[in-house]
Amino acid sequence: MVKEFRQEVETTRRVLARVPADKLAWQPHPNSMTLGQLCNHIAIIPGRLSGMIAADGFDASQANFTPPQPASVEEIQKTFEQSVRDAEANLLGISDEAARSLWKLTMGSKELFSQPRVNVLRSILLNHWYHHRGQLSVYLRLLNVPVPSIYGPSRDENPFA
Repeated sequence: MVKEFRQEVETTRRVLARVPADKLAWQPHPNSMTLGQLCNHIAIIPGRLSGMIAADGFDASQANFTPPQPASVEEIQKTFEQSVRDAEANLLGISDEAARSLWKLTMGSKELFSQPRVNVLRSILLNHWYHHRGQLSVYLRLLNVPVPSIYGPSRDENPFA
């Protein structure tokens, strides 16, 4: 999982590098996050969620699910790089035994689910991160920003040609 995480960091870094600094307040729909909020969310996910999952569980009633609006692209990049360092340390700190142990998500005293930690790392950390990175690629397309290669060539670039 750490190897996959490292590969995805590079892909995410490429996508975040395309974010136009003058469009951070743009949003495609009133119900959508702004471009800046989405980027900030993508930047925060690895460190925050890996730390949360390294613990025995999480009480969602204590969370704020509204990403803050960053002031600049540089702030997003700085947040992302720190988050990557934190996530790497958190992931390397989870033993095989701990990865197989149960992790619980609660809402106050109500248990929402209990799963092996490795399943939660896959779904809530990695898949969730990829989902939002995909959203960002759509935002970039809507803003006429060339979309970088993610899992293969994009319409805008083909690094394999």
